[in-house]
Amino acid sequence: MMILAIDTCLFACSAAVVQDGAVRAGRVEPMSRGHQERLAPLVAEVMAEAGGVGFDQLDRIAVTVGPGSFTGLRVGLAFAKGLSAALAIPAVGVGSLEALAQPHKGRVFAVLDAKRGQVYLQAFADGAAVSAPDALPIETAAARVAELAPDILVGTGAALLAQMRPSAQAIAVDHADPAAIAALGASRSPVPPRPLYLRAPDAKLPGGKSLSE
Repeated sequence: MMILAIDTCLFACSAAVVQDGAVRAGRVEPMSRGHQERLAPLVAEVMAEAGGVGFDQLDRIAVTVGPGSFTGLRVGLAFAKGLSAALAIPAVGVGSLEALAQPHKGRVFAVLDAKRGQVYLQAFADGAAVSAPDALPIETAAARVAELAPDILVGTGAALLAQMRPSAQAIAVDHADPAAIAALGASRSPVPPRPLYLRAPDAKLPGGKSLSE
């Protein structure tokens, strides 16, 4: 299966072409904004670097759906859905927390700093989710770490919880590996991707309405 993996949820704009688990080409460009302008050229460059793979050879598109930047995840989703429609191939969604955890074995907590005294958190055991993704106060998340004793904390919020589990490996990564996104996307049923919002965005429309309303 030839998969194009895309991630714009966190602090990078990423894309990779992965064939049957082998990465043919991939790039991760750190950035906190500007994903919308960079994504299409980046995908074109990665496709060109993949050894002559044409868009018509893709079987599937895998894209991160959150949690993460409200604007960033919508950029990736819109691009993936548009390309899916143009190529008549499935686009599938992958959670950013599960993508962070995917490369690691054992008891893994994927943790993102959600600001405002919260983290986005999901627990895994040998790659299988043992909790749903959630937005939690740091104190609640810390109690969960103390209770479940993970071996690895991975993500931008790892340092916030590391003191509760000093023996755990804390990996402060701020983006997902596109190869991990492709691996997860390959195993999904071809259901159209939808954004995963664990809380309302901070920005408001005139009149005080949330952007997600």
